[in-house]
Amino acid sequence: MSNPEISKSVLAAGIRTNLHDLGSGPPVLLIHGSGPGVSAWANWRLAMPELARSARVIAPDMVGFGYTERPEGQRYDMDAWVAQAVGVLDALDIERTDLVGNSFGGALALALTIRHPQRVRRLVLMGSVGVPFAITPGLDAVWGYTPSFEAMRSLCDLFAHDRHLVTDELARLRYDASIRPGFQESYAAMFPAPRQRWVDAMASPEADIRRIAHETLVVHGREDRIIPLANSLTLAQWIARAQLHMYPHCGHWTQIEHAARFAQLVANFLAEAGHDEPRPLDD
Repeated sequence: MSNPEISKSVLAAGIRTNLHDLGSGPPVLLIHGSGPGVSAWANWRLAMPELARSARVIAPDMVGFGYTERPEGQRYDMDAWVAQAVGVLDALDIERTDLVGNSFGGALALALTIRHPQRVRRLVLMGSVGVPFAITPGLDAVWGYTPSFEAMRSLCDLFAHDRHLVTDELARLRYDASIRPGFQESYAAMFPAPRQRWVDAMASPEADIRRIAHETLVVHGREDRIIPLANSLTLAQWIARAQLHMYPHCGHWTQIEHAARFAQLVANFLAEAGHDEPRPLDD
């Protein structure tokens, strides 16, 4: 039986990268979060087919996660992840893309937009890291995960506001993913305690964020216990062309808890008429 998490492979910044590439039209790059056992498919499986109705959807496993290779001695930091993401675009001959980042992926999307503004058309940040905040008990638990079914079940309860989504089957799938060969080793190497330093390392400077001139959609679940809603309020204030959408009765899994509405919101935002070239902010 084929594994839906494994798709095509490209060499990106020297890293053999597993990615999903579906649909046609304007490209949109989806960057997943950093939960244990995560992969691009696990994160975006519900959103990808919907967005692919009107776009070319590219969703890579970032190095350290999923089915991308884990080179010996690999550094897990923002420089490496940004280089890999740009390498994916280069490998696919994509000059410019829309960019959607979830949580950790939001921090990466911010950093990529700041460092390579001409590679990004529009930006979507969902439950995003990337600004300074005191680490939440929820995020500390996620990054401090030690594999067990009970620990994964507890994390799923933290991620989702709607407990009906958190079945034993889902927890078992995510637990099994977290104990595949190499997964936990790289995961544990990424976020050792004390973990506030990794929140700080993923933050982009305020001045750089304020200089982002791209049309931006900021999305957050009101009941998110992993990443504070205040992060998205800050981003919406700092980014001049940002709009903010908050989902009620929603935790950290916006793209799963409100899958159809989230996909439609993003698709509508990416299709809007507007200014797609970053321009001076004093207009």
